Amino acid sequence: MPTKNLSVKLGSLRLPNPILTASGTFGYAKEAAGLYDLSRLGGIIPKTITLSPRPGNRPPRTVEVTAGLLNAIGLDNDGIDEFLTRKLPWLRSVGAPIIVSFAAKKIEECDLFAEKFAAAEGIAALEMNVSCPNVSGGVDFGTNPVLCEKIVSRMKTRCTVPLCVKLSPNVTSIAEVARAAEAGGADMISAINTLYGLAVDWRRRVPRIANGYAGYSGPAVKPVALRCVSQIFRAVKIPVIGIGGIESAEDVMEFLVAGASAVEVGTANFYRPDATMRILDELPRLLDEAGVSSPAELVGTLNFS
Repeated sequence: MPTKNLSVKLGSLRLPNPILTASGTFGYAKEAAGLYDLSRLGGIIPKTITLSPRPGNRPPRTVEVTAGLLNAIGLDNDGIDEFLTRKLPWLRSVGAPIIVSFAAKKIEECDLFAEKFAAAEGIAALEMNVSCPNVSGGVDFGTNPVLCEKIVSRMKTRCTVPLCVKLSPNVTSIAEVARAAEAGGADMISAINTLYGLAVDWRRRVPRIANGYAGYSGPAVKPVALRCVSQIFRAVKIPVIGIGGIESAEDVMEFLVAGASAVEVGTANFYRPDATMRILDELPRLLDEAGVSSPAELVGTLNFS
């Protein structure tokens, strides 16, 4: 099989391949360090961080459901200072690009985020999480186009690395929100975050997650994610990173054709920890089957006619 060029270009961000790990599903990567060579990954997106430490929501916070997982973790994290001083130095050593996920509660927080990130070394890009459904106000910036453009613009004017904006599927028009993020200066869009869901214990007549409603992810959300990626690709001129239900190289090929330039593997990391490596091993064969030499040649080639 001819050697394939798996590298991808997302604006000014260059990655060795299109396979990244999704925030919230890979911890800070240490959990997988003994399983395979982390440097093979196209990028690592650690758990979303906030300015101050957060304990997250009360348990139970996760439950397995049909073809997926419901979670209401609530952005449990130790805060930006702990991340930059304790987590990032180790992450820099693994050899894969590090894309830091963060969530601001108020637009004004972007100033301090930008200041702290600018002083840190080893950050390839940032992913602004405006779409977490499990925290108070967590989806406001991702469901209101006006607010989305404002917060993205505030961060982008102070940002020293490429800025990705992670969008929610829980909107009337994800294309409209994507255009707002682009207008605010986003370098790329990632989609989708989790669908809003509910699991019920009918015998006790209570939700199975303490928080009640929660984020639904896993194989069942792939058709929704593909639809969103396709709509975003046609609405904006900046690159799209696809997320949602990806567990195989076949899935990746579908997202590329739909319009994604790269993908993030999420829930599959929980039940198949080597999913990313399986995908990387299989992807060259599928590219060869498609008659292309690189992932970029497939991006957005879906034909609706």
